[in-house]
Amino acid sequence: MNTPDTLTQLFFNAVDRFSTKQAALRYKEGDGWKDITHQEFARRVKHAAIGLMELGLRPEERVAILSENRPEWAIADYACLTARCADVPVYPTLPAPQAAYVLADSGARAVFVENAAQYDKVAAIRSEVPALEHVIVFDIEEGMEGPGLISFQELLQRGAGAEQRYPTYREDALAVDKDDLATLIYTSGTTGPPKGVMLTHYNLCSNVLAALKVLFIGPEDSCLSFLPLSHSFERMAGHYVMFHCGTTINYAESIEQVPANLLEVKPTVVLSVPRLFEKIYARVLENAMGGGALKRRIFFWARRNAEFWADLRQAELPVPAWLEFKRKIGDKLVFSKLRARTGGRIRFFVSGGAPLSPEIAKFFYSAGITIVEGYGLTETSPVLAANPLDKVRIGTVGPPIPGVEVKIAADGEIIARGPNIMRGYYNKPADTQEAIDSDGWFHTGDIGEFDDHGYLRITDRKKDLIVTAGGKKVAPQPIENMIKTNQFVLNAVMVGDKRRFPALLIVPDVEALKRWAAERSLTFTSTSELLGQADVVAKVEREVMGSLRDLASFEMPKKSALLEEDFTIERGELTPKLSVKRRVVEERYRDKIEALYAE
Repeated sequence: MNTPDTLTQLFFNAVDRFSTKQAALRYKEGDGWKDITHQEFARRVKHAAIGLMELGLRPEERVAILSENRPEWAIADYACLTARCADVPVYPTLPAPQAAYVLADSGARAVFVENAAQYDKVAAIRSEVPALEHVIVFDIEEGMEGPGLISFQELLQRGAGAEQRYPTYREDALAVDKDDLATLIYTSGTTGPPKGVMLTHYNLCSNVLAALKVLFIGPEDSCLSFLPLSHSFERMAGHYVMFHCGTTINYAESIEQVPANLLEVKPTVVLSVPRLFEKIYARVLENAMGGGALKRRIFFWARRNAEFWADLRQAELPVPAWLEFKRKIGDKLVFSKLRARTGGRIRFFVSGGAPLSPEIAKFFYSAGITIVEGYGLTETSPVLAANPLDKVRIGTVGPPIPGVEVKIAADGEIIARGPNIMRGYYNKPADTQEAIDSDGWFHTGDIGEFDDHGYLRITDRKKDLIVTAGGKKVAPQPIENMIKTNQFVLNAVMVGDKRRFPALLIVPDVEALKRWAAERSLTFTSTSELLGQADVVAKVEREVMGSLRDLASFEMPKKSALLEEDFTIERGELTPKLSVKRRVVEERYRDKIEALYAE
């Protein structure tokens, strides 16, 4: 069999190879999980694709998908691919005006929407998206009406009814060129309006095959899908890779239900972002600290031994028998419970989307849970580098994956070249020219370095670097990650560009502070009153500064301000993938920041 170079080849190959496997996809219905076989999935994809063609959709025309993860999302995506349309994933968390921008900029002629709530967004901005003709609803409700509105079921029925008129459906789908547009994925827009990243079939297909030379996944594996399929990381790794390998994809009911779904599904592979690991770590620490003196001593004894073991393993040094014995006892008493809460069958987690704190990575590694950290961007389809499963180096994102060139430019910026680099930004030739130089190198905007083993380490975003008034350069992300490992902190943003010193905006964990305050008989009637108390402010500062004791003096924040509310997507402070929009946060809290630097 020739090496596939299009996503449609990957799709049909997988359907043929895994036709006898019980489940391609699984989803929760009522109290149980329902299976969809590869053959049944392919049948629905075919009917949806023919349904789109019956609506008049033509190759490379755009079709948007506005939905949470579910089987219909996958069906819609492969239907677009096999109809040779280009789909446009839209984050379901986006408010209507931002969704309107994506739909209008992409020129989408049709959109799949999940339910009435998502349909209402589209209906509210219909006048702003003149190219939009068809709205296809997964969960249609009685009384829903509007121009071009049909149910997903009706689309499938139309496709089934017209099947005889498309006898060469599969051949036509496979005739797509590897350089044809497969999808338009809009960047999160931390520094400006989102840009439509044009990814071809070969961009994504080559990245799927290269990633699998580093991570070994197969039909005996099972994954839990909960990161948004609108995001390139979940799209490539949790969707295309898993289907290509015959791995069963289980769709989580919601992000809130992930802990329960882990226990039900018992997956072997899970893709996540650092925020999940930060929350688990904080919860483990909180339980240890609140469980009495003996439990606390056992936890920290087990952790100390496990981390000593991890240091030796990372350095590829022999582990003494006495340490192995202590680690096994600690594992039974402490860490086995943590693994049980993930379902008990995890072979490894994959972390992407943002840097993972080395402290957290080391903790999980010590607990017998491997987190494979990788690195990439939407513009690179997305993976550029990944830790090999058998040789993870904590604090790095691994070496470049096969077939991809990565190097460090003179100013420290990471640049990359390879078959996975985007075609360009949609309708933005000047931005494309700025991002991809004349030699084909894509400029990532990230600062990094290679270690002695050829593993890449990300330092920070180039645009996020803080340069103090004294000319010292401070990378805020690693410092913020250190702070967020503390049980009393939810979020943190470092400020101080062109200022005399760095300072912090801290979102404390109010519930943890309330428990601490209650133990000390502090009285308060509101969150504002709690955070205004000198003892509470001093407590948070002690906790934060304790996390940062190894920083250089010029990196150390000199002042901090406590914020009552965490950052949100709705207020524009977070991107859909939960990255902080620094400029928005700095503008919103300008008065607090100015007060920190007042004489």
